[in-house]
Amino acid sequence: MQVFFKGAPLQTIGQLPKNGTNAPDFTLTKTDLTALTLKELAGNNIVLNIFISIDTAVCAASVRKFNEALSQVNNTKVLCVSQDLPFAHQRFCAAEGLNQVIPVSSFRNPEFGKNYGVTITDGPLAGLLARAIVIIDQNQKVIYTEQISELTHEPNYEAALKVLLS
Repeated sequence: MQVFFKGAPLQTIGQLPKNGTNAPDFTLTKTDLTALTLKELAGNNIVLNIFISIDTAVCAASVRKFNEALSQVNNTKVLCVSQDLPFAHQRFCAAEGLNQVIPVSSFRNPEFGKNYGVTITDGPLAGLLARAIVIIDQNQKVIYTEQISELTHEPNYEAALKVLLS
């Protein structure tokens, strides 16, 4: 899929999973360096807030926004996913006082980006994850996806939240 970074075209390895399909399995690394799997989250709605790096303004804004917006939503886990090392996620969330999101890294498991179609394959950001939102329901079915075409833009929070609150 083609996405853009400051107007310049980039390719991702594939497409986001389709609505109604089973969510691809994953293993991601938490800030304490332990693994977190999709299976461990069974019975919860899951928001995958996927982004380039926690150290960019737009990515940081999305983590803050989901932390705030979903603090009142029961039975929902928000995973903030990037290739950043877990130490960077920990530093950012601690400094910001963010405790309603689960910061995780795909650095040990590059198949996450492949399976979700978000690994950037060319250009200066090759190997990083493209900005996207995937929402998985309690039965681990994909119920919402958004591939943000311009990576410097924020996701459509309203549309994502509407899916969770309906």
